[in-house]
Amino acid sequence: MSDAEAETARLLAIMARLRDPQRGCEWDLAQDFSTIAPYTIEESYEVADAIARRDMTDLRGELGDLLFQVVFHARMAEEAGHFAFADVVRAISDKMEARHPHVFGDGTGTMDEQRWEALKAEERSASGATSAMDGVAVALPALMRAHKLQKRAARDGFEWPDRDGPRAKVIEELAELEDAPEDKLFEEAGDLLFAVVNLVRSYGIDAEQALRHGNAKFERRYRAMEARAGASFPTLPLEEQEAHWQAVKAAE
Repeated sequence: MSDAEAETARLLAIMARLRDPQRGCEWDLAQDFSTIAPYTIEESYEVADAIARRDMTDLRGELGDLLFQVVFHARMAEEAGHFAFADVVRAISDKMEARHPHVFGDGTGTMDEQRWEALKAEERSASGATSAMDGVAVALPALMRAHKLQKRAARDGFEWPDRDGPRAKVIEELAELEDAPEDKLFEEAGDLLFAVVNLVRSYGIDAEQALRHGNAKFERRYRAMEARAGASFPTLPLEEQEAHWQAVKAAE
């Protein structure tokens, strides 16, 4: 048995013990899919954060935490008679081999986004999908889901031919938000954000990643302003705060 096989078996045994009705952990035994799902999402973001920080030691730990979430879900599914961890591994192995026919099949062609999406579309059709929107997970971050929904629609030809269309739509939705009555503001705000994602996508940019970058830049500059101004920063007039902001920008 290889080291990877041995450690995987050890992890599965730990999970089985934690869920043992007589000898297990009360907290682990009380969980179900819905209560564990938020932790799964959280661990995924912590993996992404470790990657963004390029902290390989932290990444190793966070990947372990994420793997434990997979094992936890698989164990609960096995207990309910649905599937086991081996079935999860088999399913993803089968999928990856099917999605890479140029590697595991006849060895012809190369992989690009168009071929990848075509293979995924075949899988959705085989699983009974009836709409291009099927399979775009509701639980995805909203910007990411908007991007994916728009890409699906674009594959069916529901797409502006150039950037003038999405640009005009943003302007239109902004005007509708400004003119909306109180009970329509929430809906119009959503329409505006969806339109902005579409405009950004027309430039070939992923809105989720772009906003993550924008968030990080804002946080970095704000911390620099606080350091520059000292403890008095929250009490400064807006004009002085803005002067610090401009100084920080100029120094970057």
